Amino acid sequence: MVYAVNTHCHADHITGTGVLKKLLPGCKSVISKDSGAVADIHIQEGDLIKFGKYSLEARATPGHTDGCLTYVLNDKSLAFTGDALLIRGCGRTDFQQGCPKALYQAVHSKIFTLPDSCHLYPAHDYTGQTVTTVEEEKRLNPRLTKTEAEFVEIMNNLNLPRPGQIDIAVPANLKCGIQDD
Repeated sequence: MVYAVNTHCHADHITGTGVLKKLLPGCKSVISKDSGAVADIHIQEGDLIKFGKYSLEARATPGHTDGCLTYVLNDKSLAFTGDALLIRGCGRTDFQQGCPKALYQAVHSKIFTLPDSCHLYPAHDYTGQTVTTVEEEKRLNPRLTKTEAEFVEIMNNLNLPRPGQIDIAVPANLKCGIQDD
């Protein structure tokens, strides 16, 4: 089985899942059941996506959106964090289901509990970096090294501009770019 695995859904962009499904016959789109997105497979906390001798464990990491998932490889050597944890940062929490307290708790309980050597791959990075580790983020992340109260205060006062595409309607059959073929 071939999977196109999504960490979360945001209305201001679409994923490449629809393209992958066209290029790879039999490819199945996967996303959290809590995302509200259309997909072939909806998963939740603790579900496993198996491929060959490997599997990815879904860990609910809400706070950026309700449906955010982090995918952890079965040997805990790497994880895909989406926007829940970025390199020296985290996803914003000021729109579309965002909650700084939930994000802080999720990162600390579901990501920072992985081995320090675990490589973390975020959905994107604004400085060109592609990978970090649990140890680096626990030590160097300027937001998530704070107390929960300090983190909430920081996140509630970022004063970021609203994403330009966030209010544009998305066709029902292309919600978050995950085509329901």
